[in-house]
Amino acid sequence: MSNLDETPRANRLHVAFFGKTNAGKSSTINAITGQEIALVSDVAGTTTDPVYKAMELLPVGPVVFIDTAGLDDRTALGRARIGKTDEVVDKADIAVFVINSADQDLGPEQEYMKRFQTKKTPVIIAYNTFGGDGAGVAAPSGENTVVIDAKTGRGIDALKEMIVRNARDYELPSIVGDLAKKGDSVMLVMPQDIQAPKGRLILPQVQVTRDLLDKGCRVISVKTEDMVSMLGELKNPPRLVITDSQVFQYVNEHLDKTIPLTSFSMLMAKYKGDIEEFVKGARAIAGLKPGDKVLIAESCTHHAMKGDIAREKLPGWLEQFAGGGLVVENTAGHGFPENLGEYKLIVHCGGCMVNRKNMLSKIEHAKNAGIPITNFGVAIAFLNGMLSRVSY
Repeated sequence: MSNLDETPRANRLHVAFFGKTNAGKSSTINAITGQEIALVSDVAGTTTDPVYKAMELLPVGPVVFIDTAGLDDRTALGRARIGKTDEVVDKADIAVFVINSADQDLGPEQEYMKRFQTKKTPVIIAYNTFGGDGAGVAAPSGENTVVIDAKTGRGIDALKEMIVRNARDYELPSIVGDLAKKGDSVMLVMPQDIQAPKGRLILPQVQVTRDLLDKGCRVISVKTEDMVSMLGELKNPPRLVITDSQVFQYVNEHLDKTIPLTSFSMLMAKYKGDIEEFVKGARAIAGLKPGDKVLIAESCTHHAMKGDIAREKLPGWLEQFAGGGLVVENTAGHGFPENLGEYKLIVHCGGCMVNRKNMLSKIEHAKNAGIPITNFGVAIAFLNGMLSRVSY
């Protein structure tokens, strides 16, 4: 059972471990954490799907360590496992390659290192000596290269220091950014419909509230139907109004146009991804025509209910705008379908369940395929003719 007070995985630094089968990846993670987190065995291919472990790494703070399958497993099942490893490449903030110090063939590792170099992801190389003294290990010099012994713990402290050093530049920006400052009153308009779990708020609402409180803002939370009466009771108007994208139109109609307006999804678009790319992608909606294929992507899986934003509302609004039926497909998870080039547009959710690196990788995949990409909130703002009205 997860602790409800934990930092969400999506907001943690992702440190992923890569290497061949039996290179000592799992043993290295266990040595770093001081816990038996990853299963260790002499049998090749013990690690199948990636294993995630959230913990605190001082002085960095909350991190998640990811143990992946061997890069050299070329069996039919192994190829499927490597597919899962490829998904980790898109979300790793730091990549640690654990290499058997006696291994002379580093082809698979070098292939993956090139991919991280393209993504400008820091790479650390740890040569594992398996109980030896490390003498004669042909480990190239470099500030991100270290010789370790995962069994005895030799070199593990140096490896930790490398992770910490490479994590120094990792700091998530404020979700609200410069739209609000200390002392500002901010109104959150939050419809409690089927999208909101019973007894709880959805994650973006929670995260925006915490961000505003950390800034020293005064937060006023209301349901949609209570917004107008609350505005009338306030002595001074709020400095900013943040709403659910689905009620953009209603909120805008009942709000003084001098008050800045945005949505939780618009804020998440900037916080997790590339807002300018999303805005450009939203403008591509104008070119949709009947029969075009559109991908609506979500980063998490959930039981779809009547009135679901991704499966009913957005497809309906897009088809209405396009003047006829579209071929709309839905996907959920951390990756994209292989046939990405078949789509005219990708509309992604706010991405509250994935880290920023993963969302930026998704945007990059879309750009490489030449497919416009936007997110729910930005798309809804465009469909309502409000892109010039909303703030981000």
